[in-house]
Amino acid sequence: MDLIVSAMGEARWGALRLRCALGRGGLKADKREGDGATPIGAWPMRRLLYRADRGIPPSTRLTATQIGPEDGWCDDPCDPAYNQPVRLPYPGRAERLWRQDGLYDLLVVLGHNDDPVVPGLGSAIFLHVAAPGYGPTEGCIGLARPDLERILAEAGLGDRVVVRG
Repeated sequence: MDLIVSAMGEARWGALRLRCALGRGGLKADKREGDGATPIGAWPMRRLLYRADRGIPPSTRLTATQIGPEDGWCDDPCDPAYNQPVRLPYPGRAERLWRQDGLYDLLVVLGHNDDPVVPGLGSAIFLHVAAPGYGPTEGCIGLARPDLERILAEAGLGDRVVVRG
């Protein structure tokens, strides 16, 4: 099934209509590193990353992997590990996945710019927990945790996030 995301901050999963947070840079078909935009397109749900210390992982058919304080994601277009998970501390620029704010407690890795990875076309595009008030993301899609858990309970390989401009 597809999670259909619109520029109006609404997501549809089957008959469900959900509020969502989008990138501070709006929606863009030509996503670039650092622009804060959510990329337009259809992105497969690759796997779930989660913090075990913040509750049991939700039921899902996606591959689920626990993260720890040493987990990061490379966002440096000049690094060979660009748009890939890394272990911290890392010599290149990398985003920390172990966050205090709870946004990455449940984190679905989306298949944006990963097959193949092209330096500079955007990294770390995730489906994750929305900030209070649905504040803008750095390019990801954010959902309320209960909504994300509901989607995860039904999601499996082959399901996608489709962002429409």
